[in-house]
Amino acid sequence: MLQTIIKLFISSVIIVIVSEIAKKNTFLGGMIASIPLISILSMVWLYIDTENIENVNSLSNSIFWMVIPSLALFVSLPILLKSGVNFYVGMGISILITLGCYGLTIFILARFGIKL
Repeated sequence: MLQTIIKLFISSVIIVIVSEIAKKNTFLGGMIASIPLISILSMVWLYIDTENIENVNSLSNSIFWMVIPSLALFVSLPILLKSGVNFYVGMGISILITLGCYGLTIFILARFGIKL
């Protein structure tokens, strides 16, 4: 239980730091946020919990394939916001678009025999 609390604390601190930096400098905040901190922490926590390299390898492989469809959010949201769409509506639509891209990617990978 203590380990879970430590994971939660470290992960939360990183999110707060990035959001505070972004208030002062959006470019720097974006640069820090673009570092795959969540992916890195997830792989570290998984290894600490299981000491299973195959699980870490599988997680890393899944992250790799899912980065491409996740970019849909960062393309669609600015377009929607510049079009005058409300932030929350735009975020919701962008998330739905991203989910659709995830589904399409998983379908395409399965057709090529790539298992996640």
